Amino acid sequence: MVFSTRFSRRTLLKASAATAVLGGIGAPHVARAQSAEFTYKYANNLPDTHPLNVRAKEMAAAIKTETGGKFDLQIFPNNQLGSDTDMLSQIRSGGVEFFTLSGLILSTLVPAASINGIGFAFPDYDTVWKAMDGDLGAHVRGEIKKAGLEVMDKIWDNGFRQTTSSTKPITGPDDLKGFKIRVPVSPLWTSMFKAFDAAPASINFSEVYSALQTKIVEGQENPLAIISTAKLYEVQKYCSLTNHMWDGFWFLANRRAWEKLPQDVRTVVAKNINAAAVKEREDTAKLNANLQQELAGKGLTFNQPAVAPFRDKLRSAGFYAEWKGKYGDQAWELLEKAVGKLS
Repeated sequence: MVFSTRFSRRTLLKASAATAVLGGIGAPHVARAQSAEFTYKYANNLPDTHPLNVRAKEMAAAIKTETGGKFDLQIFPNNQLGSDTDMLSQIRSGGVEFFTLSGLILSTLVPAASINGIGFAFPDYDTVWKAMDGDLGAHVRGEIKKAGLEVMDKIWDNGFRQTTSSTKPITGPDDLKGFKIRVPVSPLWTSMFKAFDAAPASINFSEVYSALQTKIVEGQENPLAIISTAKLYEVQKYCSLTNHMWDGFWFLANRRAWEKLPQDVRTVVAKNINAAAVKEREDTAKLNANLQQELAGKGLTFNQPAVAPFRDKLRSAGFYAEWKGKYGDQAWELLEKAVGKLS
């Protein structure tokens, strides 16, 4: 699959170059006839090689073909157009037309969007998709639309987050007592690890490696893909598959740009984006399975603790009750409908 993707990209680049040369020499009218009626920018924060961008390239090509060249989606990966905060501002103003963003970050604008990150809520992917493709996802999308943005039906996968440590495996909630762990700057993370009596420290991601290396913190938490690409296995010994949070990317659109598209073009764009999201979910699940073996080969020792004791601890510490109050009864009921009783 990787070979064919690279081959097709190479072929496409050659074809594009040939078209440009031919157009310049003798057929400018051909170039004009092929120019898109709508050229929209899609920004994201992931590397070019991530399944999200691999599938986005396929999706963009399919949309162009199915609209007869009328719609051209240009992809800007890896924060090329700015930080998540910058791009959230741009999608609202119309500086970019499409953007994928974690619900945990989108919650600065749409509080309900971080509900999928509630600690130890989702036991597995089947439960995630039941909730996010069902009533809970529909509720969050409704809140996103109230905030003035359009959003596609299918959320893309960013994966479950795991806990690494230089000192000990995390086998249960007691191992988190006094544990110095790096967390992103977010109330949800800080609140959860404080409920475990841990010592969470908010540190910018760019400083995580050195903070682990110098033992400012003992551990951190991230999806396996991040643990791998940031080489955190060089400064960590243990990886506990806690699956303590699941996160995904909502595919957002600027409302004015979306409404400017004819209905038939909108239908093609939405259909292909949602189909690509489902394929990206499968890719990410396979990637995580392979990464566990790869990281074990690089020296990380894995364990998989039981979830129930962690949930019990969060319940007794009042964590679920606190966040139920913040999200409101309606959203919380939809979450519990999918995952079972939490609070």
